[in-house]
Amino acid sequence: MSEAIDTRHGVVLYLEDVSVSFSGYKALDGLTLAVDRGELRCLIGPNGAGKTTLMDVITGKTRPDTGSAFLGQDINLLEHDEATIARLGVGRKFQKPSVFPRQTVRENLALAVRGNRGPWQALRYRATSEDEDRIASLLETTSLGTESQAMAGGLSHGQKQWLEIGMLLAQEPSLLLVDEPVAGMTQQESERTAELLQSLVPERSVVVVEHDMVFVRSIARKVTVLHEGAVLMEGSIDEVQSDARVREVYLGEAC
Repeated sequence: MSEAIDTRHGVVLYLEDVSVSFSGYKALDGLTLAVDRGELRCLIGPNGAGKTTLMDVITGKTRPDTGSAFLGQDINLLEHDEATIARLGVGRKFQKPSVFPRQTVRENLALAVRGNRGPWQALRYRATSEDEDRIASLLETTSLGTESQAMAGGLSHGQKQWLEIGMLLAQEPSLLLVDEPVAGMTQQESERTAELLQSLVPERSVVVVEHDMVFVRSIARKVTVLHEGAVLMEGSIDEVQSDARVREVYLGEAC
């Protein structure tokens, strides 16, 4: 049993002793993790450490064999499916951007704002002045204002990533999970992505899974290292990079 974490003061995500097995292989092994409200957390670990499975548990894609998972103090994530968890305030950004390529940037954001409603409301949707303000704010946040009428399919890789983040923000999540956001980006795009992710807190919590340790250093406030399905250590980027156990796990990788 892992040492209990105090969840009374501002914890937005709490997982305790979560284990997941696939055909006898333990993808997660008694993992315990807490993320504070308004926190930017980086999650690192070698391939097979359990990062994707952890994200799958949080979003309802995978049910753990044992353990508990809560959003805030009273929303039991294990009682809900993926769609419900998204509506409850958990947004997930996969590595490959998913946008509507034949729609403009603005139309993509408008569709996301529209989708932040029940089916009947969405069917009868007409953009309000509040919605227009929201779209304008998302364009500013993502630095896509000058591309608002451009087709999403013609954007650069980095711009597509920013657009998808904007579409997730339209759902007003309290927790945003972002998977390898700078993979395939130019240095300039990576720097802009760092600024974007940092701008999202403290209004919401952000968990970033990333292998690029230069990027992690540029945004990290607290880093969690996973190994063999459990938390190996947590701390600042300097503490993590100087830890002998982490260096051994990475076997000379970027860390």
